[in-house]
Amino acid sequence: MSKMYSVFCSSLLIVGCTLLLSHAIAMAASDEQLSTLKDQKSVAVTIYNNDLALIKDVRHLTLVNGDFNLAWRDVSALMRPETASLRSITHPGSIAVVEQNFNFDLLTPQSLLNKYVGQTVSIVKVNPATGVESRESAIVLAAGNGVVLRMADRIETGLPGRITFENVPGNLRDRPTLVIDGSHTGTAAEELELSYLTGGLSWKADYVAELNDAENQLDLSAWVTLTNTSGTRYANAKLQLVAGDVHRVQQELAAPVAQRAKLAAAAMAEPMRQESLMDYHLYTLERLTTISENQTKQVALLNAAGVPARKELVLMGSDYYYASSYGDLGQKLKVNVWLHFDNKTSARLGMPLPKGVLRAYKRDKAGNAQFVGEDQIDHTPKNEPVHVQLGQSFDVTANKKQIDFKQLSAGNAGNSSANRFESAYEITLKNAKKETATVMVQEPIPGDWKIIEESHPHNKPASNTALWKVDVPAEGSVTLKYRVQVKF
Repeated sequence: MSKMYSVFCSSLLIVGCTLLLSHAIAMAASDEQLSTLKDQKSVAVTIYNNDLALIKDVRHLTLVNGDFNLAWRDVSALMRPETASLRSITHPGSIAVVEQNFNFDLLTPQSLLNKYVGQTVSIVKVNPATGVESRESAIVLAAGNGVVLRMADRIETGLPGRITFENVPGNLRDRPTLVIDGSHTGTAAEELELSYLTGGLSWKADYVAELNDAENQLDLSAWVTLTNTSGTRYANAKLQLVAGDVHRVQQELAAPVAQRAKLAAAAMAEPMRQESLMDYHLYTLERLTTISENQTKQVALLNAAGVPARKELVLMGSDYYYASSYGDLGQKLKVNVWLHFDNKTSARLGMPLPKGVLRAYKRDKAGNAQFVGEDQIDHTPKNEPVHVQLGQSFDVTANKKQIDFKQLSAGNAGNSSANRFESAYEITLKNAKKETATVMVQEPIPGDWKIIEESHPHNKPASNTALWKVDVPAEGSVTLKYRVQVKF
């Protein structure tokens, strides 16, 4: 019974707030000029990495000459008010702003009660037998965790009836609003642009790569995923995305916590146009799009077919075992699977790629695409390679052991002599596939080193790296042996 009573009282409170809202808007209209989305002519949204966006909201308004008090409704609830700038497009220089107030404390039954703590309200009760209303004054003592009221001769908790308020405090709004005080010297009809930075808008790139049967080509598509938790809607917006790491001063933003985004259906689009912007890259959607409040949507970034690719199996070593005796270094060691392709025009790409997650697929014998791995790629300029680690091979493994170790000399602190070591290794590569597998054995060797014996020739791609390319026959094995001298 108490639960039903609580729900009933809450409903009465909401009804009272709804009636007061229309009254509050009418009162505000007498003191300020209200601008809503009905006045909006256009909106441009530029979204950066790391939860930052630039909004340019253009509205057609009629202002009187002299001082004005303008309530710009439906701004982002997560806007940074210190970045807001109002200007006239019709007559530049005709607007002078002297003060602005960002009102993001929204009107709800609870917020209204909070504002009336210490003030008088009216409690309206209805006699269930006669239907006659009675009214009694009360002072709101607390509203944080339930309502506490001081009546004429008692203290009441909860809502003993329908609560009514004299008015709505001026800083409570039904939508996030920027109130701007200033002066105007232009013509009555103006197109005004309000620009500001905000949180609550973010984007990320997602790539889908489908490998062919030979694993030497892939079809690549990229999507931009937009998420809007800024507290407002951007209808028919010009959308631009900036890829790159823009430096920002770290500070706390005085803004309410955004709600979690809800997944919405993906919208197909033509690939986006890109251009350089200082040391960043700007991507522009060639059509207008609506970014609804609490929505995640996707737009196409690029599509490329037949991109040359190469798969590589890599066995990575370590540098710790070249200065001591260890013996067995591991059985059935995993071999990493890498996918490489070049971001070049000749490879049917050549577009700056923003950082994001690349997910790779390959079709099985029945023609069904199967997921084979994913990896994060960084911002990749044109003509640079892309390297993606897909996972670890199931059929290609390795056994590694140190078969010899000796210290040739010991260094002394008082002279220039160095520690010198000699060690030997066996790496047995096993291949359970029905085709030959080529494994790149990569060993990071510290200090001043020299390979003095080896069963397979090595390359030296870097000063601290030895690299062997070993072909392992189908359903067979190969043993790589090498001896190295190291000086520290």
